[in-house]
Amino acid sequence: MSGFRPSIRILAAVSVTATALLLSVSHANAATPKASTHTAKPSKSATHSTKSATHSKQTVAQQNYTFYDSTVPSEIPAHQLIAAYADGDYKVPRSSVSDPATVIWIDVNGGDANATALDVEPGDATPAEAAVWVRTRLTDHPDATAVVYTMRSEWAATKASVATLPASMQSKVRWWIADPTGVPHIVPGSQATQWYWGADYDINSALPGF
Repeated sequence: MSGFRPSIRILAAVSVTATALLLSVSHANAATPKASTHTAKPSKSATHSTKSATHSKQTVAQQNYTFYDSTVPSEIPAHQLIAAYADGDYKVPRSSVSDPATVIWIDVNGGDANATALDVEPGDATPAEAAVWVRTRLTDHPDATAVVYTMRSEWAATKASVATLPASMQSKVRWWIADPTGVPHIVPGSQATQWYWGADYDINSALPGF
């Protein structure tokens, strides 16, 4: 942004006589504009451009992201964020993935507080076991979050279980909800949604900070 001020010049006619010189200088001083003390405000277009740039940066920073999960991580397209099983029938050895620290590790039975997420669905952890797992995970890892995966049909019961925990723990729970419509979306109230079920892998959308 820049302000505009007119340059000031004093033009004085030079005369061979002292009288003419004084008259010329007096006339020049009377005609000379005073320097403005008003600081120019940024133009509307400049202000709009600044706001647009700020909005664009915020939009980029807050974009949702995609990750994949599979019982066989090698089936997932390369260079994608993934979720894999930490235990159970489809346990994936941490040594088999290129960067274990970036993987969302799923616990299927509630016995691994080092896992990132708990799988609450028929055949795996129950809604009642969710609160126990969340408490254990956040006690062992107080700076972490506790992701709970479940279906819409199990969500109410699972939330009721987690609601028995202290508010400080509830605030660190992240909901990952299965809703396989085939269209990218995030179920209201959740932080991630598994919206596609495929033969080789599933696809999920997540909010920043999931």
